[in-house]
Amino acid sequence: MFDLDGTLGDHDSSVETALKAWLPTVGMVADDEAIARWHAVAEKHLAAWRRREVDYAEQRRRRLRELGFPYGEEALDLIFAGYLVEYEKAYHAYDDVAEALALVAAKGLKTAVLTNGAATQQRGKLARMGLADLGPVWTPDDLGMAKPDPGAFRGAVARWGLRPGEVLSLGDRHDLDVLAARAAGLRAVHLDRLGIGPADEPHRIGSLRDLADYL
Repeated sequence: MFDLDGTLGDHDSSVETALKAWLPTVGMVADDEAIARWHAVAEKHLAAWRRREVDYAEQRRRRLRELGFPYGEEALDLIFAGYLVEYEKAYHAYDDVAEALALVAAKGLKTAVLTNGAATQQRGKLARMGLADLGPVWTPDDLGMAKPDPGAFRGAVARWGLRPGEVLSLGDRHDLDVLAARAAGLRAVHLDRLGIGPADEPHRIGSLRDLADYL
């Protein structure tokens, strides 16, 4: 069971590319400070969404408000749509994805995706990367809860017709994809592309090419 953003799709570099194209169109400088702030503000409000305190559209609006856009909902939605156009154009798969999926297929294993994000957007990303047939895709829209709630994993596994112990979770967020998966009874491997740890995680790989050791 793969995570999507940061695991199959290169979310961070796609965001950076999108911001460099979009920020100047709304009167902002696309420098390193602005990009870092975007990431920090996004994580803050996405965390509130994961706790189900706001819906997905509202967390986007709150991000823009914090960044200095003092407008109503319709205007904020329109502004964010401009960013999404650039983000979706920039979104791409990591270069180790095809090789990893070939390894999984060679083992005869089923694949699925469990991702935090809006269902339409996440399925669109997979389609643009040529991964629409990867397997079932579950989002908080489908499950009614988001990672790191262990119930998201249990719900996905149940819908897959499997038992938790039969499923391996793989993702780049140790808190969301590894610890939460284990709390739900799944096996889990941390994809630590940037080498940021935690260093004491025994099941940690730096590339999807290293996934073979766990299949």
